[in-house]
Amino acid sequence: MLMVRAILRPERVGMVLSELLSAGFPEVTKMDVFGRGKQKGIKVGDIYYDELPKEMILLVVKDEDKDDVIKIIMKNARTGEKGAFGDGKIFVSPVETAFTISSGKEGL
Repeated sequence: MLMVRAILRPERVGMVLSELLSAGFPEVTKMDVFGRGKQKGIKVGDIYYDELPKEMILLVVKDEDKDDVIKIIMKNARTGEKGAFGDGKIFVSPVETAFTISSGKEGL
């Protein structure tokens, strides 16, 4: 199992979630986050925004589904054909195990 964490522009999240659902990946956790990447914030007029609003989605997927999930996120989160600074980041890490609280069952 793998945990896929994607930090995205808020306006792109709806499209990403819709496409993940259509592809058979309905299990998602979503949260509002704030942060900055390599661009170190942005300046609009005289105002400097050190941290920008983003949304993070988290999915636990089977190892063999990783590439499909990443392609879906990339395709739907990227702005324009080449993308732009601030489009986000995807992190993938191993998940040792998972438990369903209501049943006590282990695994996805």
